[in-house]
Amino acid sequence: MKRRLLLLATSAALAGCAGPQVADYAGQTPKLDLRTYFNGTLDAYGVFTDRSGKVVKRFTVLMVCSWTGDDGVLDESFTYSDGTLQKRVWRLHREADGRYTGRADDVVGTALGAESGNAFHWQYTLALPVDGSVYNVQFDDWMYLMTDKVMLNKATMSKLGIKLGEVTLSFTKR
Repeated sequence: MKRRLLLLATSAALAGCAGPQVADYAGQTPKLDLRTYFNGTLDAYGVFTDRSGKVVKRFTVLMVCSWTGDDGVLDESFTYSDGTLQKRVWRLHREADGRYTGRADDVVGTALGAESGNAFHWQYTLALPVDGSVYNVQFDDWMYLMTDKVMLNKATMSKLGIKLGEVTLSFTKR
């Protein structure tokens, strides 16, 4: 009996630690349609913080986005505070069930995501260059539409389940 109670308590505690689900935001507005928001030109401003919360890098992003039916291209040009430049071109596809898949040259495999209400959640592995080496790190990425022009983004970066830092961004649609 004690073992059963311990198992039940442990299960309840672990379930309480489970993160939010995209469906939790189903009733939130404004309603996000990824194909509408990421269409045209957007500007983004962001920071990368390490585990302690210290800002390690600041950056801006110019995004030029377009869709043909369920297929989208998000062409991102990054400028970092140390003067370095980076380019990433996402190729997204909206699946029949409303979920999204995405690919980019520095993404390992396929990004998987879904939208609900004002939120979009996706997860992917990024090949991240650091000091001459490349590390595959996991991103747990959440976006929240605030107005028809502004979206906030918070992504947790981890490796082997250990949190390395966070990326925080604000997008503004022109």
